[in-house]
Amino acid sequence: MRALLLSGGLGLIGTLLGTRWAITILTKKGYGQLIRDDGPTTHHTKRGTPTMGGLVVILAVVFGYFGAKLLTQEGPSMSALLLLFLLVGLGVVGFIDDYIKIVKQRSLGLRSKTKFGGQTIVATLFGWASLQFPDERGNPPASAAISFIRVVNWELPTILVIVWVLIMVAGTSNAVNLSDGLDGLATGSAMMVFGAYTLVGIWQNNQFCAITPGPQCYNEIRDPLDLAVVTAALTGACFGFLWWNATPAKIILGDTGSLSLGGVMAGLAVMTRTELLLIVFGGLFAVITLSVIAQVGYFKATNGKRLFRMAPLHHHFELLGWAEVTIVIRFWIISGICVATGLGIFYAEWVLGV
Repeated sequence: MRALLLSGGLGLIGTLLGTRWAITILTKKGYGQLIRDDGPTTHHTKRGTPTMGGLVVILAVVFGYFGAKLLTQEGPSMSALLLLFLLVGLGVVGFIDDYIKIVKQRSLGLRSKTKFGGQTIVATLFGWASLQFPDERGNPPASAAISFIRVVNWELPTILVIVWVLIMVAGTSNAVNLSDGLDGLATGSAMMVFGAYTLVGIWQNNQFCAITPGPQCYNEIRDPLDLAVVTAALTGACFGFLWWNATPAKIILGDTGSLSLGGVMAGLAVMTRTELLLIVFGGLFAVITLSVIAQVGYFKATNGKRLFRMAPLHHHFELLGWAEVTIVIRFWIISGICVATGLGIFYAEWVLGV
Protein backbone atom coordinates (compact mmCIF):
# COMPACT_ATOMS: atom_id res chain seq x y z
CA MET A 1 0.00 0.00 0.00
CA ARG A 2 2.94 2.34 0.58
CA ALA A 3 3.95 1.87 -3.05
CA LEU A 4 0.49 2.94 -4.14
CA LEU A 5 0.62 6.19 -2.16
CA LEU A 6 4.17 6.93 -3.23
CA SER A 7 3.38 6.26 -6.87
CA GLY A 8 0.42 8.64 -6.87
CA GLY A 9 2.40 11.33 -5.06
CA LEU A 10 5.42 11.09 -7.34
CA GLY A 11 3.20 11.12 -10.43
CA LEU A 12 1.51 14.27 -9.15
CA ILE A 13 4.80 16.01 -8.37
CA GLY A 14 6.22 14.91 -11.72
CA THR A 15 3.57 16.74 -13.74
CA LEU A 16 3.13 19.71 -11.40
CA LEU A 17 6.83 20.56 -11.66
CA GLY A 18 7.74 18.96 -14.97
CA THR A 19 4.96 20.59 -16.98
CA ARG A 20 6.16 24.09 -16.07
CA TRP A 21 9.60 23.16 -17.39
CA ALA A 22 8.09 21.58 -20.52
CA ILE A 23 6.00 24.67 -21.29
CA THR A 24 9.14 26.82 -21.29
CA ILE A 25 11.08 24.47 -23.58
CA LEU A 26 8.20 23.85 -26.01
CA THR A 27 7.45 27.56 -26.23
CA LYS A 28 11.07 28.39 -27.07
CA LYS A 29 11.10 25.75 -29.80
CA GLY A 30 7.79 26.96 -31.19
CA TYR A 31 6.08 23.60 -30.77
CA GLY A 32 2.59 25.07 -30.69
CA GLN A 33 -0.84 23.65 -31.42
CA LEU A 34 -2.37 24.11 -34.87
CA ILE A 35 -6.11 24.80 -35.06
CA ARG A 36 -8.61 23.52 -37.62
CA ASP A 37 -9.97 26.31 -39.79
CA ASP A 38 -13.44 24.70 -39.80
CA GLY A 39 -13.61 24.50 -36.01
CA PRO A 40 -15.19 26.97 -33.56
CA THR A 41 -13.72 30.45 -34.04
CA THR A 42 -13.13 30.72 -30.27
CA HIS A 43 -10.35 28.14 -30.68
CA HIS A 44 -8.23 30.44 -32.82
CA THR A 45 -6.91 32.07 -29.64
CA LYS A 46 -5.37 28.68 -28.74
CA ARG A 47 -3.13 28.67 -31.80
CA GLY A 48 0.47 28.34 -30.70
CA THR A 49 -0.30 26.86 -27.26
CA PRO A 50 2.46 24.33 -26.49
CA THR A 51 1.43 20.79 -27.35
CA MET A 52 2.82 17.28 -26.74
CA GLY A 53 2.17 17.71 -23.02
CA GLY A 54 1.43 14.01 -22.89
CA LEU A 55 5.18 13.46 -22.84
CA VAL A 56 5.30 14.92 -19.33
CA VAL A 57 2.40 12.73 -18.21
CA ILE A 58 4.03 9.56 -19.55
CA LEU A 59 7.38 10.39 -17.96
CA ALA A 60 5.68 11.24 -14.66
CA VAL A 61 3.84 7.90 -14.63
CA VAL A 62 7.04 5.94 -15.31
CA PHE A 63 8.86 8.02 -12.70
CA GLY A 64 6.05 7.54 -10.18
CA TYR A 65 5.87 3.78 -10.61
CA PHE A 66 9.58 2.98 -10.60
CA GLY A 67 10.26 5.60 -7.92
CA ALA A 68 7.71 3.92 -5.66
CA LYS A 69 9.21 0.51 -6.37
CA LEU A 70 12.68 1.77 -5.56
CA LEU A 71 11.61 3.41 -2.31
CA THR A 72 9.71 0.32 -1.14
CA GLN A 73 12.39 -2.06 -2.49
CA GLU A 74 9.81 -4.10 -4.36
CA GLY A 75 10.25 -5.61 -7.81
CA PRO A 76 7.97 -4.67 -10.71
CA SER A 77 5.35 -7.14 -11.87
CA MET A 78 5.01 -8.35 -15.44
CA SER A 79 1.47 -6.93 -15.61
CA ALA A 80 2.69 -3.45 -14.71
CA LEU A 81 5.60 -3.60 -17.14
CA LEU A 82 3.30 -4.59 -20.00
CA LEU A 83 0.89 -1.78 -19.12
CA LEU A 84 3.75 0.73 -19.12
CA PHE A 85 4.89 -0.67 -22.48
CA LEU A 86 1.41 0.04 -23.86
CA LEU A 87 1.48 3.56 -22.42
CA VAL A 88 4.90 4.40 -23.83
CA GLY A 89 4.35 2.63 -27.16
CA LEU A 90 1.16 4.52 -27.96
CA GLY A 91 2.82 7.68 -26.69
CA VAL A 92 5.52 7.22 -29.35
CA VAL A 93 2.85 6.91 -32.06
CA GLY A 94 1.16 10.05 -30.77
CA PHE A 95 4.46 11.92 -30.52
CA ILE A 96 5.27 11.21 -34.18
CA ASP A 97 1.79 12.43 -35.10
CA ASP A 98 2.21 15.65 -33.09
CA TYR A 99 5.71 16.26 -34.41
CA ILE A 100 4.59 15.98 -38.05
CA LYS A 101 1.81 18.49 -37.37
CA ILE A 102 4.34 20.97 -36.02
CA VAL A 103 7.05 20.45 -38.64
CA LYS A 104 4.69 20.45 -41.63
CA GLN A 105 2.40 23.10 -40.13
CA ARG A 106 -0.83 21.24 -40.75
CA SER A 107 -3.65 20.27 -38.40
CA LEU A 108 -3.42 16.62 -39.50
CA GLY A 109 -0.26 14.66 -38.70
CA LEU A 110 0.11 10.99 -39.55
CA ARG A 111 -2.18 9.63 -42.22
CA SER A 112 -5.01 7.62 -40.68
CA LYS A 113 -3.71 4.31 -42.07
CA THR A 114 -0.21 5.00 -40.77
CA LYS A 115 -1.48 5.98 -37.32
CA PHE A 116 -3.66 2.88 -37.13
CA GLY A 117 -0.67 0.81 -38.26
CA GLY A 118 1.35 2.13 -35.33
CA GLN A 119 -1.49 1.42 -32.91
CA THR A 120 -1.84 -2.07 -34.39
CA ILE A 121 1.83 -2.92 -33.84
CA VAL A 122 1.80 -1.75 -30.22
CA ALA A 123 -1.57 -3.33 -29.39
CA THR A 124 -0.68 -6.64 -31.07
CA LEU A 125 2.58 -6.93 -29.17
CA PHE A 126 0.79 -6.06 -25.94
CA GLY A 127 -2.03 -8.53 -26.64
CA TRP A 128 0.36 -11.38 -27.43
CA ALA A 129 2.69 -10.71 -24.52
CA SER A 130 -0.19 -10.37 -22.05
CA LEU A 131 -1.14 -14.00 -22.76
CA GLN A 132 2.37 -15.13 -21.82
CA PHE A 133 4.24 -15.09 -18.49
CA PRO A 134 1.84 -17.03 -16.22
CA ASP A 135 2.35 -16.72 -12.47
CA GLU A 136 2.61 -19.61 -10.01
CA ARG A 137 -1.18 -20.15 -10.25
CA GLY A 138 -0.98 -20.34 -14.05
CA ASN A 139 -2.62 -16.95 -14.64
CA PRO A 140 -1.10 -14.75 -17.36
CA PRO A 141 -1.65 -10.97 -17.20
CA ALA A 142 -4.63 -11.26 -19.59
CA SER A 143 -7.29 -13.89 -20.09
CA ALA A 144 -8.22 -15.75 -23.25
CA ALA A 145 -11.89 -15.14 -22.42
CA ILE A 146 -13.84 -11.91 -22.85
CA SER A 147 -14.98 -10.38 -19.56
CA PHE A 148 -17.58 -8.00 -18.19
CA ILE A 149 -16.77 -7.92 -14.48
CA ARG A 150 -15.29 -11.41 -14.50
CA VAL A 151 -14.29 -13.73 -17.32
CA VAL A 152 -16.89 -15.89 -19.05
CA ASN A 153 -16.59 -19.67 -19.05
CA TRP A 154 -15.38 -20.10 -22.63
CA GLU A 155 -12.09 -19.04 -24.14
CA LEU A 156 -11.16 -17.64 -27.55
CA PRO A 157 -8.28 -18.76 -29.77
CA THR A 158 -5.14 -16.69 -29.28
CA ILE A 159 -5.51 -14.89 -32.61
CA LEU A 160 -9.04 -13.76 -31.75
CA VAL A 161 -7.91 -12.58 -28.31
CA ILE A 162 -5.23 -10.42 -29.95
CA VAL A 163 -7.77 -9.02 -32.42
CA TRP A 164 -10.12 -8.25 -29.52
CA VAL A 165 -7.34 -6.48 -27.62
CA LEU A 166 -6.48 -4.50 -30.77
CA ILE A 167 -10.11 -3.38 -31.15
CA MET A 168 -10.23 -2.31 -27.51
CA VAL A 169 -6.90 -0.45 -27.57
CA ALA A 170 -7.51 1.29 -30.90
CA GLY A 171 -11.10 2.15 -30.03
CA THR A 172 -10.37 3.56 -26.58
CA SER A 173 -7.24 5.47 -27.60
CA ASN A 174 -9.11 7.11 -30.47
CA ALA A 175 -12.09 7.84 -28.21
CA VAL A 176 -9.92 9.78 -25.75
CA ASN A 177 -8.21 11.46 -28.70
CA LEU A 178 -11.60 12.70 -29.98
CA SER A 179 -12.42 13.99 -26.50
CA ASP A 180 -9.24 16.07 -26.28
CA GLY A 181 -10.78 19.13 -27.89
CA LEU A 182 -11.43 21.41 -24.91
CA ASP A 183 -9.09 22.53 -22.14
CA GLY A 184 -8.94 19.89 -19.43
CA LEU A 185 -11.79 17.75 -20.78
CA ALA A 186 -9.85 14.58 -21.62
CA THR A 187 -7.38 14.96 -18.74
CA GLY A 188 -10.01 15.41 -16.04
CA SER A 189 -12.24 12.64 -17.36
CA ALA A 190 -9.33 10.21 -17.72
CA MET A 191 -8.23 11.01 -14.16
CA MET A 192 -11.62 9.81 -12.87
CA VAL A 193 -11.39 6.55 -14.84
CA PHE A 194 -7.89 5.85 -13.53
CA GLY A 195 -9.04 6.65 -10.00
CA ALA A 196 -11.80 4.07 -10.41
CA TYR A 197 -9.34 1.44 -11.62
CA THR A 198 -7.16 2.16 -8.61
CA LEU A 199 -10.10 1.23 -6.38
CA VAL A 200 -10.82 -1.84 -8.52
CA GLY A 201 -7.22 -3.06 -8.15
CA ILE A 202 -7.21 -2.51 -4.40
CA TRP A 203 -10.54 -4.35 -4.00
CA GLN A 204 -9.48 -7.28 -6.18
CA ASN A 205 -6.29 -7.60 -4.15
CA ASN A 206 -8.12 -7.42 -0.79
CA GLN A 207 -10.63 -10.02 -1.97
CA PHE A 208 -7.95 -12.29 -3.42
CA CYS A 209 -8.81 -15.92 -2.66
CA ALA A 210 -5.53 -16.57 -0.82
CA ILE A 211 -6.25 -13.59 1.46
CA THR A 212 -10.03 -13.60 1.80
CA PRO A 213 -11.43 -17.00 0.76
CA GLY A 214 -15.07 -17.06 -0.25
CA PRO A 215 -17.48 -17.73 -3.12
CA GLN A 216 -16.91 -14.27 -4.61
CA CYS A 217 -13.14 -14.02 -4.16
CA TYR A 218 -10.85 -13.26 -7.09
CA ASN A 219 -8.39 -15.93 -8.17
CA GLU A 220 -7.85 -15.43 -11.90
CA ILE A 221 -6.37 -11.92 -11.82
CA ARG A 222 -2.63 -11.47 -11.77
CA ASP A 223 -0.95 -8.57 -9.88
CA PRO A 224 -4.08 -6.48 -9.08
CA LEU A 225 -2.33 -4.37 -6.43
CA ASP A 226 0.61 -3.58 -8.70
CA LEU A 227 -1.82 -2.53 -11.43
CA ALA A 228 -3.30 -0.18 -8.84
CA VAL A 229 0.18 1.26 -8.29
CA VAL A 230 0.31 2.13 -12.00
CA THR A 231 -3.18 3.62 -11.98
CA ALA A 232 -2.32 5.66 -8.90
CA ALA A 233 0.61 7.13 -10.85
CA LEU A 234 -1.72 7.80 -13.78
CA THR A 235 -4.30 9.46 -11.53
CA GLY A 236 -1.68 11.63 -9.84
CA ALA A 237 -0.02 12.57 -13.14
CA CYS A 238 -3.34 13.60 -14.71
CA PHE A 239 -4.25 15.55 -11.59
CA GLY A 240 -0.99 17.49 -11.65
CA PHE A 241 -1.17 18.08 -15.41
CA LEU A 242 -4.67 19.49 -15.01
CA TRP A 243 -3.17 22.43 -13.11
CA TRP A 244 -1.63 23.58 -16.39
CA ASN A 245 -4.21 22.10 -18.78
CA ALA A 246 -7.35 23.66 -17.26
CA THR A 247 -8.94 26.67 -18.98
CA PRO A 248 -7.12 28.66 -20.25
CA ALA A 249 -4.67 25.84 -21.01
CA LYS A 250 -0.98 26.63 -20.87
CA ILE A 251 -0.22 23.31 -22.57
CA ILE A 252 -2.18 20.67 -24.49
CA LEU A 253 -2.00 16.89 -24.16
CA GLY A 254 -1.70 16.35 -27.89
CA ASP A 255 -1.98 12.93 -29.49
CA THR A 256 1.07 11.96 -27.42
CA GLY A 257 -1.08 12.04 -24.32
CA SER A 258 -4.57 11.21 -25.58
CA LEU A 259 -3.59 8.08 -27.51
CA SER A 260 -1.48 6.72 -24.65
CA LEU A 261 -4.02 7.48 -21.90
CA GLY A 262 -6.86 5.97 -23.91
CA GLY A 263 -4.90 2.87 -24.80
CA VAL A 264 -3.81 2.22 -21.24
CA MET A 265 -7.47 2.31 -20.14
CA ALA A 266 -8.10 -0.61 -22.48
CA GLY A 267 -5.02 -2.39 -21.12
CA LEU A 268 -6.34 -1.99 -17.58
CA ALA A 269 -9.72 -3.38 -18.57
CA VAL A 270 -8.05 -6.41 -20.13
CA MET A 271 -5.81 -7.12 -17.14
CA THR A 272 -8.46 -6.56 -14.45
CA ARG A 273 -10.97 -8.73 -16.37
CA THR A 274 -13.43 -5.81 -16.68
CA GLU A 275 -13.32 -5.36 -20.44
CA LEU A 276 -16.98 -4.55 -21.14
CA LEU A 277 -17.30 -2.60 -17.88
CA LEU A 278 -14.90 -0.08 -19.46
CA ILE A 279 -17.81 1.09 -21.61
CA VAL A 280 -19.52 2.24 -18.40
CA PHE A 281 -16.40 3.70 -16.78
CA GLY A 282 -15.57 5.56 -19.98
CA GLY A 283 -19.18 6.36 -20.83
CA LEU A 284 -18.36 9.97 -21.70
CA PHE A 285 -15.68 8.91 -24.18
CA ALA A 286 -18.12 6.40 -25.70
CA VAL A 287 -20.83 9.05 -26.18
CA ILE A 288 -18.38 11.49 -27.76
CA THR A 289 -17.17 8.79 -30.16
CA LEU A 290 -20.74 7.79 -31.03
CA SER A 291 -21.51 11.43 -31.84
CA VAL A 292 -18.81 11.38 -34.51
CA ILE A 293 -20.03 8.06 -35.93
CA ALA A 294 -23.63 9.32 -35.97
CA GLN A 295 -22.61 12.60 -37.63
CA VAL A 296 -20.69 10.87 -40.41
CA GLY A 297 -23.38 8.26 -40.95
CA TYR A 298 -26.19 10.83 -41.05
CA PHE A 299 -24.18 13.09 -43.37
CA LYS A 300 -23.70 10.28 -45.87
CA ALA A 301 -27.26 8.97 -45.60
CA THR A 302 -28.89 12.37 -46.14
CA ASN A 303 -26.57 13.76 -48.83
CA GLY A 304 -24.88 16.40 -46.72
CA LYS A 305 -27.25 17.14 -43.83
CA ARG A 306 -25.83 17.28 -40.32
CA LEU A 307 -27.16 15.71 -37.15
CA PHE A 308 -25.09 18.04 -34.95
CA ARG A 309 -23.76 21.48 -35.70
CA MET A 310 -20.29 19.98 -35.38
CA ALA A 311 -18.80 16.74 -34.11
CA PRO A 312 -17.39 15.66 -31.69
CA LEU A 313 -20.27 16.47 -29.36
CA HIS A 314 -18.54 19.10 -27.23
CA HIS A 315 -18.04 21.32 -30.30
CA HIS A 316 -21.78 21.11 -30.98
CA PHE A 317 -22.45 22.75 -27.62
CA GLU A 318 -19.79 25.37 -28.29
CA LEU A 319 -21.61 26.38 -31.47
CA LEU A 320 -24.85 26.55 -29.46
CA GLY A 321 -23.19 29.26 -27.40
CA TRP A 322 -22.11 27.35 -24.29
CA ALA A 323 -18.93 28.64 -22.67
CA GLU A 324 -15.98 26.25 -22.87
CA VAL A 325 -15.56 25.99 -19.12
CA THR A 326 -19.30 25.23 -18.74
CA ILE A 327 -19.09 22.36 -21.24
CA VAL A 328 -15.99 20.93 -19.57
CA ILE A 329 -17.44 21.01 -16.05
CA ARG A 330 -20.75 19.50 -17.15
CA PHE A 331 -18.97 16.77 -19.11
CA TRP A 332 -16.81 16.10 -16.04
CA ILE A 333 -20.02 15.63 -14.06
CA ILE A 334 -21.27 13.15 -16.67
CA SER A 335 -17.93 11.33 -16.53
CA GLY A 336 -18.14 11.20 -12.74
CA ILE A 337 -21.63 9.71 -12.94
CA CYS A 338 -20.39 7.07 -15.40
CA VAL A 339 -17.45 6.18 -13.15
CA ALA A 340 -19.68 6.01 -10.06
CA THR A 341 -22.14 3.81 -11.95
CA GLY A 342 -19.31 1.51 -13.06
CA LEU A 343 -18.03 1.16 -9.50
CA GLY A 344 -21.57 0.48 -8.31
CA ILE A 345 -21.99 -2.31 -10.86
CA PHE A 346 -18.59 -3.73 -9.95
CA TYR A 347 -19.39 -3.81 -6.24
CA ALA A 348 -22.96 -5.03 -6.73
CA GLU A 349 -21.68 -8.05 -8.67
CA TRP A 350 -19.47 -8.99 -5.71
CA VAL A 351 -22.22 -8.45 -3.13
CA LEU A 352 -25.02 -10.20 -5.04
CA GLY A 353 -22.86 -12.87 -6.65
CA VAL A 354 -24.50 -12.46 -10.06
